[in-house]
Amino acid sequence: MNRLIEATLEHGLIPPVVMEFPGITVGGAFAGTGGESSSFKYGYFNETVKFVEIVLGNGDIIPASNQENQDLFHGASGAVGSLGITTLLELQLVQAKRYVKATYQSVKSIPEAIARVREGTLSPELDYVYSIIFSKEHGVVVTGYLTDDLPATAQVQSFSNASDPCYYLHVKEKTFRSVEPITEYIPLAEYLFRNDRGGFWVGASAFEYFKFPFNKITRCGLSRKYVVHDLALPYSTVEEFINYTTESFGIWPLWLCPLRQIRSPTLHSRYSETEANSSTLKPMLNVGLWGFGPDQHDTFVAKNRELECKLRDLRGMKWLYAHTYYKEDEFWEMFDRQWYDGLRKKYKAETLPSVWHKVRVDLNAQRQAIDSLWGSRAVQFLASGRTVGHPESH
Repeated sequence: MNRLIEATLEHGLIPPVVMEFPGITVGGAFAGTGGESSSFKYGYFNETVKFVEIVLGNGDIIPASNQENQDLFHGASGAVGSLGITTLLELQLVQAKRYVKATYQSVKSIPEAIARVREGTLSPELDYVYSIIFSKEHGVVVTGYLTDDLPATAQVQSFSNASDPCYYLHVKEKTFRSVEPITEYIPLAEYLFRNDRGGFWVGASAFEYFKFPFNKITRCGLSRKYVVHDLALPYSTVEEFINYTTESFGIWPLWLCPLRQIRSPTLHSRYSETEANSSTLKPMLNVGLWGFGPDQHDTFVAKNRELECKLRDLRGMKWLYAHTYYKEDEFWEMFDRQWYDGLRKKYKAETLPSVWHKVRVDLNAQRQAIDSLWGSRAVQFLASGRTVGHPESH
């Protein structure tokens, strides 16, 4: 993604939706689900794509767009490569400017954060809106717009130099005791990849992890107890869902990202309610839940299953890059299987793994992997960080 931005900025342009990690590929953003702080305005990343070239399961290479093979163009987005491999894309671009004028508004409750995010999305002048929730009592709503104007007294903040802060810690410290909004100017590329250092706050887990050795045994345990989910819900149920995750997982911070819905059928997160005009789909609010889950494997799986059930009860859906524990019949209750299977047949994709096979967690294989490394009890002991032994590092 960073190479794309370097190329487009040379012409004074940027994609409307930019994945916030430099290493995310353009093809991956199209085939998966890509939503960022501009998605309230432009939708998912795939909605800014004008044309793709796809290699089908039989080796044929065909174009797809809103004018040609439209059903494949729409269906391949979010299908994680199960309808073919995307090898070429044409993107929409918008005018770039030198800075993002970012404003940080401290909020003191979850309902206030949700309301202020919704309010921000209704402002036509804003280009970016989202929220970081540090606790039930402290959150920040971040809004921003593109500008070339830099007042003489303005503070310019970067996040990529060796001495620069991690973005989320910077925002937290600036707003912890502040009631009034705080504004700063961020160079455009610095804003787009502001969360690269520390991987939002996921990188902080490494510091907990390095209390014990980093090797093939402990890596296995860590990857199987880490919760990484993006979960899109109607605004009306987000507060209840956060109350649930607080009680069941205790993970903070949380990332709230407003999303413009995509039409069905689709493999992206969505729900069917419309605005009063009966044609515009209501927006969704995404909750980024990233942190440690239970140490014990069976408990970890059970908690994730519980989360999936709660999410469905609240009319939400997870992004399919995440650990997915749905059984196959449960999975297809959420999506239009007849539509999807029709695309698989029409475009010679039936020899490829299906989307469910690609995103599901194979619990039997996972259990065998755990048991093969010193036995499950040893792995769980090591993964919990209660040892300082020194097996051979790799």
